[in-house]
Amino acid sequence: MKLALIGDPVEHSRSPRLHQAFLQEAGIDGTYVAISVPRGNAVTIVRRMRLDGYTGCNVTYPLKEEVLRGCDILDEEAQRVQAVNTIFFGRSILGTTTDGIGARVALEALIDEPVSLKRIGVLGSGATARAILSQLHETDAYSYVWARNADRTAELCSRFEAEPWPPENPPEIIVSTLPPEARLPADILEQLACADLVMDVNYGPRATLGRILGREVVTGEAMLQAQARASFDFWLAHVDNVVE
Repeated sequence: MKLALIGDPVEHSRSPRLHQAFLQEAGIDGTYVAISVPRGNAVTIVRRMRLDGYTGCNVTYPLKEEVLRGCDILDEEAQRVQAVNTIFFGRSILGTTTDGIGARVALEALIDEPVSLKRIGVLGSGATARAILSQLHETDAYSYVWARNADRTAELCSRFEAEPWPPENPPEIIVSTLPPEARLPADILEQLACADLVMDVNYGPRATLGRILGREVVTGEAMLQAQARASFDFWLAHVDNVVE
């Protein structure tokens, strides 16, 4: 099985180590490599990967939206989110996203119960934020959105039946999908400092939110592992279908 991660940067990624462990656990002879692909090159690279015999690939920043044009088929989740982080190369190039599943599984492990009916705020409006909002909608959580652009916030609220960020009584659980360099307004920082649980989807050196807030913040390692497992299971299921 020939697998890869594409994006820019990818040097920090822990995905190769995770997927090599999954391959070994499954008794599969395979490889997983990280390939740096700058913005603007995703479609060409994805189509070349299919010709080069790849089984699948993960997609990270900044290619999750760009790569949509390289997929022949998008599953329902990718269509709702309009982003892809996992591709299977079969008779067609099939795209999905497992970011939302990864966030939900990580949160449920942290709170030791389903996210259903929990009040969860999402900071950001990009591909990862949309995947999380989609999963929260599917699991009947109460979701709230903060983004820099008011029109974008309104569009996400409409698409995923979420609510704009409340000025008072903020959500008890907050997930930040913002980049490390993002600057937040003072009132949001105050609410983050008081939340029961804050998760930063960044991990490693890129997980800066805890230092900014001066409080304990769950970084993205658990989410990464859960979404990686979901991607690997997606590839295995489709390989089995092709074989059958």
